[in-house]
Amino acid sequence: MIKIVYDIKVYREVLRDIIQADDVVVELGCHVGNSTRIISKLSPEGRIISLDNSPEAVSAMASVMDKNRNVEFIKADVRLHETLEVVAKKIKEIGKCDVLSVDLGGGYHPDTTFKVFFIWSSTLKPRDTIIRNRGLLDFVHSSSSDEVIKSREGWLESSGNDGIPPRLKEFKLWSSKIN
Repeated sequence: MIKIVYDIKVYREVLRDIIQADDVVVELGCHVGNSTRIISKLSPEGRIISLDNSPEAVSAMASVMDKNRNVEFIKADVRLHETLEVVAKKIKEIGKCDVLSVDLGGGYHPDTTFKVFFIWSSTLKPRDTIIRNRGLLDFVHSSSSDEVIKSREGWLESSGNDGIPPRLKEFKLWSSKIN
């Protein structure tokens, strides 16, 4: 399932609905850890890998990790391929990614949010994904099509198992490692 929301209360309600006690959650855009604390309590037997690049996140997330042993914080830019490589290696060792949580500024940059979602979900193949972004939600509710293309997992399995389609040359701007 892929769920797009904007309101932070709705976002946290969806987290409560989908996260199970032993889930592995990758949280992109944890900021100061308010949602991370909720995720940690929802998955006490699981593991949470939270990422953010903001300076405010460092000390706040250190406090979250002190109180929640199942949380690991990585200060990094989730747009960088190198960051994805680090997390993908951790997920490979764990053996699964159950939930991908994407909250990159809420209302800002829907194009960046979608690109990050697409690349990370294609790599990690989560069971469920939740994205908090006003622009994407507005787009979804404002668009229409007679075509039915639907993915039922937390990633776009309808795109195939190829990861990043080679025709999307723009992704090369993000990383020289994408061929």
